[in-house]
Amino acid sequence: MASPAPRTVLITGCSSGIGLAIAVRLARDPQRRFQVIATMRDLRKKEKLEEAAGPALGRTLSIQHLDVCSDSSVAECVGSIPGGRVDVLVSNAGVGHVGPVESISVEEMKHLFDTNFFGAVRMIKAVLPDMKRRRSGHIVVISSVMGLQGIVFNDVYAASKFAVEGFCESLAVQLLQFDVFVSMVEPGPVNTDFEQKLLEEASRRECAGADAATVRYFRDVYLPASRDIFAALGQSPEAVAEAVARVVGAQRPAFRMQTNRLYTPLVALKYADPSGDLSVRTLHRLLFRSGSLLRLSVSALRCLTCACCRRGVTPA
Repeated sequence: MASPAPRTVLITGCSSGIGLAIAVRLARDPQRRFQVIATMRDLRKKEKLEEAAGPALGRTLSIQHLDVCSDSSVAECVGSIPGGRVDVLVSNAGVGHVGPVESISVEEMKHLFDTNFFGAVRMIKAVLPDMKRRRSGHIVVISSVMGLQGIVFNDVYAASKFAVEGFCESLAVQLLQFDVFVSMVEPGPVNTDFEQKLLEEASRRECAGADAATVRYFRDVYLPASRDIFAALGQSPEAVAEAVARVVGAQRPAFRMQTNRLYTPLVALKYADPSGDLSVRTLHRLLFRSGSLLRLSVSALRCLTCACCRRGVTPA
């Protein structure tokens, strides 16, 4: 029996990090199930992806320009695909921002939403008519645990991810009627150059407009705790890419997938108490009242994630 034709997968934000890892993983799929179109806003940054793709480049992976903040760029990219057929959309492009909300201008917030929320919406709108017409397709959105639970000093970023989650959860109900699946992939901390650069820039920011006490909490409490959590809980982009490959390869893909089991208990706090107090007060206590307990917890998790124990705790 002949093998089914490879599915066309369009991925946004592939110049580095999670997007690059997903593109390479799917393009080098052992079963050769995918034809990957990896896109990025700045093609001058494609060298890293080309190197990682190796022999898949030009065979099962091609690279195209796409700016998710531009209607014309999205239309041009999707229009260049033969027949306009996209079997799987992986909406990954995103930007981050951390810091006191008083120090973030509304224009900065709009820019973040234009990429993280409206960028995903633009992509989904571009591929949806053909998927509905064919009654076949899969929309995969790289969200975040911060789309489920707000994290201190990530107010605007979390808001953009909450918006994406609400949009996609609403849309998923309708699209099942057209045999189109929606999946939210929700990583916790991921160790990428993107995250490291974000924290480094945040540590140097003046935080103009924020009071001295808030700036002190941000620099002396949040940033050190954040680095510890990334060191203890952080996944590699490749681990997230493996989770995406499982979702894309599933016959009936789940709507939600958290990629990091070690982070799941923190998210579970929110759903254990309908009032929301348990989550908010526990996170407040851990960060601002019980720094030693937080450090102890992080140390224990770091021990669990060391090489000698990793077999038993990494995601399946």
